[in-house]
Amino acid sequence: MREYLLTLCITAAVTYLLTGPVRKFAIVAGAMPEIRARDVHREPTPRLGGIAMFFGLCAGLLVADHLTNLNEVFEKSNEPRALLSGAALIWLIGVLDDKFEIDALIKLGGQMIAAGVMVMQGLTILWLPIPGVGTVALTPWQGTLLTVALVVITINAVNFVDGLDGLASGMVCIAAAAFFMYAYRIWYSYGIEAAAPATLFSAILMGMCLGFLPHNLHPARIFMGDSGSMLIGLVLAAGAISITGQLDPDVMNLFAGSERNAVHQMVPVYIPLLLPLTIIAVPAADLVLAIVRRTWRGQSPFAADRGHLHHRLLEIGHSHSRAVLIMYFWSALIGFGALAYSVNSASMWIVLGVVFLSAIGLGLLLLPRFTPRVPVWAQRFVPPRYRRGGAAEPSAEAAEPAAEAEREDAPVGLEKAGETCGEHRDPVPAGAARVNGATAVGARSRRLDRHPSETSR
Repeated sequence: MREYLLTLCITAAVTYLLTGPVRKFAIVAGAMPEIRARDVHREPTPRLGGIAMFFGLCAGLLVADHLTNLNEVFEKSNEPRALLSGAALIWLIGVLDDKFEIDALIKLGGQMIAAGVMVMQGLTILWLPIPGVGTVALTPWQGTLLTVALVVITINAVNFVDGLDGLASGMVCIAAAAFFMYAYRIWYSYGIEAAAPATLFSAILMGMCLGFLPHNLHPARIFMGDSGSMLIGLVLAAGAISITGQLDPDVMNLFAGSERNAVHQMVPVYIPLLLPLTIIAVPAADLVLAIVRRTWRGQSPFAADRGHLHHRLLEIGHSHSRAVLIMYFWSALIGFGALAYSVNSASMWIVLGVVFLSAIGLGLLLLPRFTPRVPVWAQRFVPPRYRRGGAAEPSAEAAEPAAEAEREDAPVGLEKAGETCGEHRDPVPAGAARVNGATAVGARSRRLDRHPSETSR
């Protein structure tokens, strides 16, 4: 465990320290596109954060290769090299897209090629544990097609959810934490060395996300771009493929006792197939809904729009930060719920706990629909928007002269930032001096976390 934690910390440190220089490089290179209609941010922000994440991945693999216990992963398996080869290819495609906006079909082809490169080097699904049937060996063609499909789906699911500051990196970090705990349990409790590569991949993925997240929290100073979102999606899929393709149910001695007990004990074998899907359940649902929505309208499935789940959270009244935290909550509930079920599938308390937390999550989703009625004696302790009557807030006639005076006194660069949704706000051009990072050594933009009705992405 200590060596895994050391690898995680080194990966996080390298990613964190390199993100600042990469941000400056992205500004100089012009990887800072104009504001699009579907964007939430109002200031041009540099991309290419995936460069720092890729070098964090390389640092993590390099450190692990020189550690006593983890070195066996590189000696007994070719999977780390397969991961690095596929990651380098998908990262290069992402960097080109962040800079030059390459066609969606070209990116899809590149994702398939990256998955094929990993398959050629041994990172593939060899068999499937199917409930009620047992372990089914796959032909090379079947294993290749299934592996490529899982990689492409995971990459695009993570890419689709990358729409708010800190959303994709945080959700994938939660997913990697759940998968690390599962893979480490298989490796340590059952003594299956084939689970070691997946455990290593999950630890490195957590480090990549944790190192980049401080730079990507709202308001973000840099975006990971496709070079980062496709990269972490591929690493997440590689861990699932590794433990699914190499996990032998016979080694785990799960078939002792009655047939019913064997079915319950086989749950840890099914989880490698289910856990990646539960981990990306939220982005995968977003992916499916986006494809159905766009094709229903007669558009291309790759056409961009503002119908993603995070956009809808903003539209119903959640703030930027609250929308991100809600997505975190659902990702953690689904991922760790599946993990807890794999540990004890017969416990009714786990099911009841998941149901209870789901009810809390639904309440959080509908929170903007309800305005609490605060008693008169408690109004001084709550924000003005929850106070009764108009005494707590200045009237419109009284507030308008003050707002007008404030706009006259405010600098021109800050005037636009205070406008509301009812007023027109032009996006800040990419060449302006006040963009998130245009002055590479400047301070972080001190924008307020405005209400979602005041901003759109």
